[in-house]
Amino acid sequence: MREYILESCVDSVESALAAAKGGASRLELCGNLIIGGTTPSPGLFQEIRRYSDIRIHALIRPRFGDFCYTEHEFQIIRRDVKMFRELGAEGVVIGILKPDGSLNLEQMRILMEEADGMSVTLHRAFDVCRDPFEALEQAKELGIRTILTSGQKNSCLAGRELLKELVEKAGNDLEIMVGSGVDAEAIREIGPYTGAHVFHMSGKETLDSVMEYRKDGVNMGLPFISEFEIWRTAEEKVREAREVLNRLAEEKACF
Repeated sequence: MREYILESCVDSVESALAAAKGGASRLELCGNLIIGGTTPSPGLFQEIRRYSDIRIHALIRPRFGDFCYTEHEFQIIRRDVKMFRELGAEGVVIGILKPDGSLNLEQMRILMEEADGMSVTLHRAFDVCRDPFEALEQAKELGIRTILTSGQKNSCLAGRELLKELVEKAGNDLEIMVGSGVDAEAIREIGPYTGAHVFHMSGKETLDSVMEYRKDGVNMGLPFISEFEIWRTAEEKVREAREVLNRLAEEKACF
């Protein structure tokens, strides 16, 4: 029977440790989850490693926005894949598209060489590609281990029909990891329907800043996001999701 895997995406040491305590199988380590995630710093990776040996897959994404990169951006991505391999990350999370919406196979092959035996996940660039079934077969050919997807919708529940098809077509060649809107309730609903065994969640909660003095009228980034809100992974949300996966595993074992 295939193992049920719960991946937690985190962008801080505190979130990483909470996810590990809650029962996450592994981490997708990011920076700036508030904008969908960018490449984390080596310092963040190393600080987590001081306190936990949980498996870490590093997101490699140099900026917010689309997944069609300049040559300078591609070289940064390439060096970052190599850097995290040398740091000891177990995997990397990558994805590059051409302007026509297809996978950039030439650049992806180069990144697979740089990964050199690491587990590789194709991230949600897959969700904005032109043909998910073509990209799935290309991912198999590249040797990619996992595809993170919401079924090309804003949430996994909305994309459940495509997710089901992808799980069937993926077979045992790679993992379809369900993401976007994943929590205990979503897993309970979508797990049996799609047949997916791998799930990706942030489990985030919003904490109030410890700042007592708060300067009005000055914003450091996106104007609709408060500078005094901190996003963190909630240990209990991860634990609830893990408990659902454990129950699904028990139910399968009974048949």
